[in-house]
Amino acid sequence: MIITPLSISGAWLIEGKRFGDDRGWFQEWFKKSVIFAQTGFDFNPVQTNISKSAAGSIRGIHYSIAPQGQGKLVTVMSGAIDDFVIDVRPYSPTFGKWEKVRLDSQTGGSLLLSPNLGHAFQALENDTIVSYLVTAEFNPEAEKGITPFCPHLSIEWDPSIAPLISQKDVDAPTLIDQQKSKNLPN
Repeated sequence: MIITPLSISGAWLIEGKRFGDDRGWFQEWFKKSVIFAQTGFDFNPVQTNISKSAAGSIRGIHYSIAPQGQGKLVTVMSGAIDDFVIDVRPYSPTFGKWEKVRLDSQTGGSLLLSPNLGHAFQALENDTIVSYLVTAEFNPEAEKGITPFCPHLSIEWDPSIAPLISQKDVDAPTLIDQQKSKNLPN
């Protein structure tokens, strides 16, 4: 596995080596010992989620303010996404910054996020299937969101695809509103 830290502390791109033959390919997708050795993050998934999205679908910006937060390992099983890590930690030197990583099923990369980071993605193909391994079970009281069109973040969504967004995400507060309401990670 090749694990590359992103510009936002606590986020990494994981690229596994694929071994192929006439039958297809095999790849180690998650290996706790390697991830811990290279990142220092003791990633312990306790829940897995999966989503299927149409091209243009934007999911997020989501994060948890639970005391333990919620770390994520995001992998595309079919299709392609632009995946975004957003620093929503007011105490961080990169607060309000974001980074985009292209993930697709052809290359098999994953995005590893430590707790307290925001996450969003935009599906680039129809029937895109994304798997999430997470370190904390869903907690509706601690689950928070920021509108994907937050003017303070100015995320650059793919302009060539019409966006499809849930009303919940459209109506979510801005980063600054969540900060004023004390709804960001401590």
